[in-house]
Amino acid sequence: MRRFWEADRGLTIVLVLLTVIIFVLPVVLNPDPAGRRGAEFAFSMLLLAGAFTTAETRRLRLAAVALTAATLLVRWAAAGSPSNALAIGREATTLVMLLLFAAVVAARAYRSGPVTHYRIQGAIAVLLLIGLVYADAYELVHLIHPDAFSGEIGDAPGALTWIYYSFVTLTTMGYGDITPVHPIARSLATSEALAGQLYIAVMLSRLMALHVSTDSKN
Repeated sequence: MRRFWEADRGLTIVLVLLTVIIFVLPVVLNPDPAGRRGAEFAFSMLLLAGAFTTAETRRLRLAAVALTAATLLVRWAAAGSPSNALAIGREATTLVMLLLFAAVVAARAYRSGPVTHYRIQGAIAVLLLIGLVYADAYELVHLIHPDAFSGEIGDAPGALTWIYYSFVTLTTMGYGDITPVHPIARSLATSEALAGQLYIAVMLSRLMALHVSTDSKN
């Protein structure tokens, strides 16, 4: 199992989990307690996959597992309690985990060596992780400043609402059904729109450079 996650094949599992969370769960789950528990379970699996993906040395592996366990503990405690403080702690710890996860997957996808289909999947996974990072940041801002967004967000918007808004912003589609009004929310939305465009350009150029470098060595 350890060798599987240390190999590039683990990037495929990460991409599959991200695809399920972002594109499948919003369709099959209802916005009720049972649906939220299902989304929470899938997200927990993603965080566990992230812990295994970071496993290159024993020390890093133990640190990643400990951080993941703490994050999951806070998330499931918040799921069983309406406390706003727990909800803020949930999003803050998850934001740190997702940032580390995205950095590790990016390091593996863009390291020197042959460009395989696993690494292309990893590059796509990084883009999806960027969307999840911003979704978590939006939810955190909303918890701290409930009036940071206006529009069709409802009284208690869940994670799937912020995932939808994040990817609409990341792709610069901008339907306008949810609008950032707080300065922090607006800054996040602007930076995400720029990040989405810049990442695609950088991703293509980096993968092409690695491919050309590998061909020249052969």
